[in-house]
Amino acid sequence: MTDRLHRLRLAAVNIDGVLLNDTFSPLIHRFVTRRGGTYSADVERSVFSQRQADAGRAMAAAVPQRLTGEEALAAYFEERATYLVDHPVEVTEGAGPLLERLRAAGLQVVCYGGLDKSHFDEHLAAYAGMFTPPGYVCTNDVRPGLREITAQFGLEHGQVLFIDDVARVAEAARALGAPFIGLPSSFEHSHQAELMRQAGVRHLVGSLADIDVTLLRTVDAEAETGTLWSGPAAESTSAPAESAAMAAEPAVAR
Repeated sequence: MTDRLHRLRLAAVNIDGVLLNDTFSPLIHRFVTRRGGTYSADVERSVFSQRQADAGRAMAAAVPQRLTGEEALAAYFEERATYLVDHPVEVTEGAGPLLERLRAAGLQVVCYGGLDKSHFDEHLAAYAGMFTPPGYVCTNDVRPGLREITAQFGLEHGQVLFIDDVARVAEAARALGAPFIGLPSSFEHSHQAELMRQAGVRHLVGSLADIDVTLLRTVDAEAETGTLWSGPAAESTSAPAESAAMAAEPAVAR
């Protein structure tokens, strides 16, 4: 880019579902439906980007079996280990070029997610040099972590662009006045695209290639003018938690 952005200073890019493929939606769908439950938008909302204990209870509540939250979590992690044998974690197509575009725009770039840094090191080591130190921010204890990431870099909320695949993160971004680009899962049973539209997300993309120079400039201009979101905010059945006190346990998904 020949012209630097005016408002944006940092791009915070989610790891699972954005830079890495979505291995959560299909597995949670299978977990619920194989036990006779109905997979719905409410199930996704109650599980994705939540505390581990809350997500476990939500998965247990979504199936017509007698399961405690702890039992649901144990079964989920056991099934996940088996699932990943045939459906391994992979770097999303276009991840490298996206990181190059973000850096060319003059942005600092950081990756974030609910798993510990070893997950980042294992799958994105080849791209580590493209991120601003510390490279990866684990949001286990501060779900969804937007406030904490912004503060860690000494920035204002309107200066950090979040790129994520979960509508609950979009809701948190809107509450903070933070720029957001949504990359909802392409999984056929996913409800995230519709939930993002309900949240007022203006920019939904189908691939990392869609996050191009034009879109970055558009989001930057909207951040300057305060026109980042579409329509009134939709009511959520689970308000985004932005305090560490409300997110003291690791998250199941993303």
